[in-house]
Amino acid sequence: MVLNQASLKRDGVQDYVSLRASAIVLASYTLFILGFFLFFFDGTFNAWHGLFDNLLVKVFTLLALISIAIHTRIGLWQVLTDYIKCAKLRAVLQFVLSVIAFSYVAVGLFVLWGA
Repeated sequence: MVLNQASLKRDGVQDYVSLRASAIVLASYTLFILGFFLFFFDGTFNAWHGLFDNLLVKVFTLLALISIAIHTRIGLWQVLTDYIKCAKLRAVLQFVLSVIAFSYVAVGLFVLWGA
């Protein structure tokens, strides 16, 4: 089998692994935040600020944001190719929704690492 390394197209295995890896990161982050709320959160701003003041939590949150973008992009591509048959409409929707997903990551970066 000859593989074209210059191709920009994804394959099904890459999408499958990316979806599963991003789902694992998102599930782990959800359990982490849920555990924080259940066991450590006392309802004050200082507790919330103290959590996100930790570098590891910031990195984990960044990883979760990127995972959301990856999961969203692949999931929307799968849904749109199944249900939107007009290629031009599908391309416009994919572009708009990808920009929104990228915007979420960009705003999250600003909020997380901003001054």
